[in-house]
Order: sequence, then C-alpha cells, then structure tokens
Amino acid sequence: MSEHERRLILASSSPRRQRLLHEEGFDFDLAIPHVHEAARPDETPEAQALRLALEKARAVAARAAPDRCVLAADTLVVLGANVFGKPRDEAEAAQMLLRLAGRSHRVLTGFALLVSGTDLCEMGVEESTVRMRSVDPEEARAYAASGEPLDKAGAYAVQGEGGRFVEGIHGSRSNVIGLPLEAVLPRLEKFGVRARCPS
Repeated sequence: MSEHERRLILASSSPRRQRLLHEEGFDFDLAIPHVHEAARPDETPEAQALRLALEKARAVAARAAPDRCVLAADTLVVLGANVFGKPRDEAEAAQMLLRLAGRSHRVLTGFALLVSGTDLCEMGVEESTVRMRSVDPEEARAYAASGEPLDKAGAYAVQGEGGRFVEGIHGSRSNVIGLPLEAVLPRLEKFGVRARCPS
C-alpha cells in the first residue's frame, strides 16, 4: 500500500471517463496521450485494449512530474470477430448500430495505472456483455445525425440517448461507458490516490 497521497492524471480526452471519476469524488489533471489507436496483425481484442491503455499511460507518464499516478483506458466493442472502434462519420455510425441491433456484443476496456518515475504499474481488461434491441434504419440514421455516437466505440452511448437501444447489461455498466470503476478504484487506493467525498 502507498504511504502517501499522489496526484492523479487522467490520460484521456473522454468526457465520459472524466465524469465517472468526478462522480466518484476524484480531482485530477488531464493529459492527452496522442497514441495511434489501431490493431496489430493477429492481435486479439483483449490484447489490443490492454496494449493501447498501456501505451497511453506510458506516453503521459513520460512527460509527467515524478510520483504522479497516470490512469489510461481503451474501450472496444466486439461482435464475433469484428472489433468496432469510433465511427468515421454518420453513415458508419448508423451502419455499426444496425450491425449490433438485435444481438449481444462484448465491451472490453483495457486500463493501466502507472506512477511516473517508478516501476509501479497495474493493468487489466474488463468485459461486459450488452444486449441491443432491434433498430430500424431510419432510427439508426436519426441517432447518428444527433452527433452523439461519433466519438463512441460501437457508435452508441449507454449513458445518453443511445441507452434506449440497450435491453440489458451483464457486468459492469461503467465499463460500457469507458472505465471499469470496480477494477480501477481499488488500484487507485493502492497507489495512494484519494477521493474527496463523492458528489
């Protein structure tokens, strides 16, 4: 266990991850990792999510002040052998949603915590299963046109308007949003990152 408090840096531009941490009572700094988010040949989705989370954390830790706890994550939506990242445009967003509609898919979030200037590192991958209801093409196009799904893996936001397409979640809901709090919070405590009273 850590003997002193550390300042947290969130290596992400995601407002969903920021909101989850704020709701849990954490203060933190933000840093954008600038990592190329692409799969490698023959890489499993689990390995991809974990690698990208670690690359993001390392990129930020390399330029952070010593003894800062850096938290990074990468979320993927997986349907069979297909991995869905963020859609390029409205048309692709609608197409993704229609492919997920009426089926269950996996949401994987890789996470990594590093303490800059030390060897302290913990990481993992969490998985949730999401069941989507049937969606007709007009409904998918209207949702895509709202702009909400354009920066979301799998082209939907369970915590937003996209939640109306979700019939059920097996596993962590915060994982589907983009940060598995059940796995991350104990590790933040272990690394000496303390929360305020939650809002």
